[in-house]
Amino acid sequence: MAYRDFTLKELDKKFGIESQIALLFDLSNIAKVSPSEWLDYSLNLGQQLQLITEKAKSEAIVMPILLELKNRNHNFFTIFSGGTLKVDKERGLNGECDFILSAKPKTPYIDTPIICLVEAKNGILNLGVGQCAAQMYAAKLQNEEDGKPLDVIYGCVTNSDKWLFLKLENNSLFINEEVYDLQDLDTILGIFQHIIDYYKSILEPVAA
Repeated sequence: MAYRDFTLKELDKKFGIESQIALLFDLSNIAKVSPSEWLDYSLNLGQQLQLITEKAKSEAIVMPILLELKNRNHNFFTIFSGGTLKVDKERGLNGECDFILSAKPKTPYIDTPIICLVEAKNGILNLGVGQCAAQMYAAKLQNEEDGKPLDVIYGCVTNSDKWLFLKLENNSLFINEEVYDLQDLDTILGIFQHIIDYYKSILEPVAA
């Protein structure tokens, strides 16, 4: 069993992860972030392509957005594209991940994973929720095994046009009740920045 094969029901049955829909973000308290000229230019170029496959969408749309966030945050995190998160192969917590953001930018391997991002299969967001949640749980377990436990792991499922955020807190999975369109890029960037700021507040003092 691989990450992509997990459903929310299986996560509950195997690991006791209960899921619910909730409003994760109060947008009145989250500052929107305007994209840079570079990001606008990159996305405009990318959208001129025939973005049929998940790989094409991730390269043309998702990666530029993640690079923008990485640069904006002075390399606080690094991006693993197609990295393998191995935790428990027998229970299916093993395999390749679309994107993992790791809060230890100088390590050549995934260390302190904080955000998991999944490119939705066939463009259907709901098909990626179980996969993303399984990777978030694996990230939580890896941090615990490494002696760096984090109470909260965030995730995102996207088909490049729409973005759905998730939050794993202890053994409760919260699925945001709102889905954000790429046209609201400043909101999407603002939410990512809000999440990154949270991790900065709890990890940077330790790193220092």
